[in-house]
Amino acid sequence: MANLAIIGGTGLTALKHLEITQQETIGTPFGEPSSSLVYGRFYGKEIVFLPRHGFHHSIPPHKINYRANLWALKEIGITQVVAIAAVGGINSEYAIADLIIPDQIIDYTWGRAHTFYEQDQDPVVHIDFTHPYSEGLRNLLLKAALIAGLNIKDRGIYGAVQGPRLEAAAEINRLERDGCHMVGMTGMPEAALARELGLNYAAVAVIANPAAGRGEGIIEMSSIEQNLKLGMGKVLLLLEQLISLI
Repeated sequence: MANLAIIGGTGLTALKHLEITQQETIGTPFGEPSSSLVYGRFYGKEIVFLPRHGFHHSIPPHKINYRANLWALKEIGITQVVAIAAVGGINSEYAIADLIIPDQIIDYTWGRAHTFYEQDQDPVVHIDFTHPYSEGLRNLLLKAALIAGLNIKDRGIYGAVQGPRLEAAAEINRLERDGCHMVGMTGMPEAALARELGLNYAAVAVIANPAAGRGEGIIEMSSIEQNLKLGMGKVLLLLEQLISLI
């Protein structure tokens, strides 16, 4: 039985080298997940794959049913979740296709269903979110990167914004003043919902482009797609070694 799930983001709507054994549609009290859950063997280990934006990358960040996605994974017995996310690089030390294992997050999103505890609670539930990512799973990812010979960044602050538009240069300046090293659109409420369900959750951020005002010219989606091909190649190497450690 699989206990590890990979959530794929932009650039990873299908997991290469996954030997698919079945697909299952899971209903939840919060509606339908982004897609059916894909079960398979990945380098000899059973895992589950879920494309966050759907198989055809048709669901924008603010319309993703994050609650249904995480609930479905919990329902089938998943205990560990590695979330892959394309981000813009704010920190000048980040280059195209760099991988970062973030250790903190700042939430700038709004209007998203961000908790499972909406109804009357007795008592009211407050989760601890001091460290939003599982340190144990983060450490496994860092160890896997070392084995794979990947030079990745071992920490960073992820600024989660609403989308689906990209940011203004002044907004990126604000995020930098707040301490953010990267900007993405799907980091929240996913991380908090995973914590509410007691899932071990960690993220792998892939630099797809310099954030607004940090590069030359406008940000082209065609360039992002090309950059992600290189970055996702590194992700697959990382996941291959991670599987051997879990």
